[in-house]
Amino acid sequence: MGVARFAQSIVVAGLAMAMSLESHPVQGEPSAMIKVDGSSTVYPLTEAVAEEFQNSNRGKIRVTVGIAGTGGGFKKFCRGEIDIADASRPILKEEMALCQKNGIIYYELPIAFDALTVAVSPMNTWVTSMTIEELKKIWEPAAQGKITRWNQVHSDWPDAPLVLFGAGSDSGTFDYFTDAIVGKAKSSRGDYTASEDDNMLVQGIEKNKNALGYIPFAYYAAQMKKLKAVAVTGKNGAVLPSAESVVNGRYQPLSRPLFLYINEHAAKRPEVKDFVEYYLTEGPKLIAEVRYIPLADQAYGMARERFRKGVVGTGFGGEPEVGLPVEEVMKRSPKQ
Repeated sequence: MGVARFAQSIVVAGLAMAMSLESHPVQGEPSAMIKVDGSSTVYPLTEAVAEEFQNSNRGKIRVTVGIAGTGGGFKKFCRGEIDIADASRPILKEEMALCQKNGIIYYELPIAFDALTVAVSPMNTWVTSMTIEELKKIWEPAAQGKITRWNQVHSDWPDAPLVLFGAGSDSGTFDYFTDAIVGKAKSSRGDYTASEDDNMLVQGIEKNKNALGYIPFAYYAAQMKKLKAVAVTGKNGAVLPSAESVVNGRYQPLSRPLFLYINEHAAKRPEVKDFVEYYLTEGPKLIAEVRYIPLADQAYGMARERFRKGVVGTGFGGEPEVGLPVEEVMKRSPKQ
């Protein structure tokens, strides 16, 4: 490019930038920051809400969203390092104790439903449904090094290696799945590919004909052409994960609520208070976009009321519980 043409291109670029700035004034530098970290399951929703919230404030408030996993997020939260924890399960006793030790008081607010999805590769031609007993046989600690082939789970399935993918031990998905399927949170075989990065799990399952894994519903719904969901057979028969099967209560025991935990002291800051209010009013509109399942309007109303009235603590008391209606939990007297 000659000097004249180069200079001309600079002028044109400068004029274009000036016109752009005139029609879209520069957003102000962030004057406040909100720190969020935790569940990779909740991340897509919080990231979407954060983006809309920042746009509505013309960039004056910055929201950072991390993916440390539910357990990793609670560690940071209970040490006072972040303002809000994304969580795909309720807070546990040891986390409650850490928060209490560090003087962290918190709100527990449900924000959406997830349907934990058991998935195989589309190349898998032999599995359409699995019973809870079959899933337990695969995932319980006693299966490690022993249940390694498909025909060991069901005689009609092929004599082929069973290649497993699942959540890492710092993940709330790991806690919930093991509690729902094995009967005890964190009780699992260890010889499988584990990750807090759900996209990595999707890729692993997709590419291996003999793979089986479990992932949050949003990651399955975004990759339906690359994965095949397995119907879970329980008391309601064989049921596939979907918004409808979660809302009507048929997809059990792998449907679960997702939560925000907000530091009560941080919530006194106007930007944090405004973000939480925004999340509870505008968040439900974004849930379908990120492929999660909204709560009932009554549940969002209860969450907003709890936050506005300063009702702190957890309705679970540090014990993992599977299959409870959100409204029932929110009627309980919360504990710290």
